[in-house]
Amino acid sequence: MHENDIQSHSTSWLFFVKAAFVISLASMAAGILFMPATLVEQGYFALSALFMVSATITMVKTARDEHESQRLLNRISEAKASKIISEFTE
Repeated sequence: MHENDIQSHSTSWLFFVKAAFVISLASMAAGILFMPATLVEQGYFALSALFMVSATITMVKTARDEHESQRLLNRISEAKASKIISEFTE
């Protein structure tokens, strides 16, 4: 695989991911709304669910950023090694 290749997802995959996220949020909200509990208990579960979703999004973004930074560091190291090798062979 070439370093400059861009890997993008298909339109159908992006639709599936977004639809799954929306459906899961809607079903969680419906479950909390219709559960036999007091308003305080429903509010607690709703806030906990929102915190869980935001923490998951933050964790995934952080993991992606870490992966991207490692790729950049690897590319820099490869460029330095290539430069040293080319200078050595001259």
